[in-house]
Amino acid sequence: MKSKKKPSLFWWGIILLVLPGLVHAYLLMPFPGSQDLNAITVSYYLEKIVLPLRIVGVLLIVWYLFKYYAGNTTRAKIVKASVLILCLASFYFTDVAYKAESMFEEPQTIKFANAMNNKVPENMVVIGVVDDGVAKAYPLVYLGYHHKVQDNVGKLPVLVTYCTMCRTGRVYSPIVNGVRQNFRLVGARHYNAIVEDEGTKTWWYQATGNAAAGKLKGQHLQELPYEQSTLSAWLTKHPGSLILQPDQHYLNDYADLKNYDRLQAVDKDSTLKNKDTLMRKSWMLGVIVNGQPKAYDWRRLFKKQILNDSVAKTPVLLAIEKDSLTYHAFNSSVNGKELHFKLDATGMLTDQETASVWDWDGLSTSGTLKGSRLNKIQAYQEYYHSWKHFHPATLFWKE
Repeated sequence: MKSKKKPSLFWWGIILLVLPGLVHAYLLMPFPGSQDLNAITVSYYLEKIVLPLRIVGVLLIVWYLFKYYAGNTTRAKIVKASVLILCLASFYFTDVAYKAESMFEEPQTIKFANAMNNKVPENMVVIGVVDDGVAKAYPLVYLGYHHKVQDNVGKLPVLVTYCTMCRTGRVYSPIVNGVRQNFRLVGARHYNAIVEDEGTKTWWYQATGNAAAGKLKGQHLQELPYEQSTLSAWLTKHPGSLILQPDQHYLNDYADLKNYDRLQAVDKDSTLKNKDTLMRKSWMLGVIVNGQPKAYDWRRLFKKQILNDSVAKTPVLLAIEKDSLTYHAFNSSVNGKELHFKLDATGMLTDQETASVWDWDGLSTSGTLKGSRLNKIQAYQEYYHSWKHFHPATLFWKE
């Protein structure tokens, strides 16, 4: 009779074995409602105690099986054995099927090619980085699956990132407190990828580089300049660029992102009569000037192609090229004088003040200001919901 009186040991063991892992998986993956919770600190510390709690749970279950299981009825034995089998199934979901590191693996082979040997279609969108005369292009479709590539551009260590849930790329220095770190993908909070550095175990938001939890909470990864454009537009400016080639191990995963780099969710929604309607996944072009964020509706901006604006008392030129995918942002002041731009009859950037002609790299190629260069402003393409969440003080451009 004594052997039948300790079922709580078994059930507490099951709870400790399964529940923390399930909650952890729920909070770090985009399940309904999970990403809207302000639970990154809970997620961070929960991850640290999942394994210890599981060990305690296993010990309780083993103790119960050794001391009391034999005294169970046949029906109770079948129930408990079935529950243990279900526990194994739950591990598959929490530790494999819905674990970010398993779903979005690191590239096994990082291979680059020059334009002559390149296999990547030139109409693909890339993130381009330049340092010390070396240019590299990272196609979004590949980054979108891997979420990050850890590499060097010239002598510059880079962490090239892209999050498909918020549709935005960032390039950071992987140097943290003087030490180059290796980063792993943890999961997502507020529909944005979270990465953890190996040395300090700090969690960083991909969209901002802010340390959200851990030892370095409140610090920021150093952001590095990059451009987002079609590969064709990138090669026009950097013909000697190296281009990241597809990893043959993940061709099916890349195929799942076909046309990701060019189709908006609004275009797929047949219920919307006005395609200029703002929705959660409307594309924004965002800039931050002197600490002031501002966002521009991509569709409206593309209709204009060229926009002369002002952000935080700084004159800003925004432009989208004819390919409808390559964008630019510049400080439109030269030698202290504000310039206003338009496209001439041949589609070239021309300032109205001097009629000088400028290329898409911000260099004046002819006219009074030949040789002058516009300073680039880092711009980001991002979903409306993401930009608004991470930049609550943002201004929105209205025509």
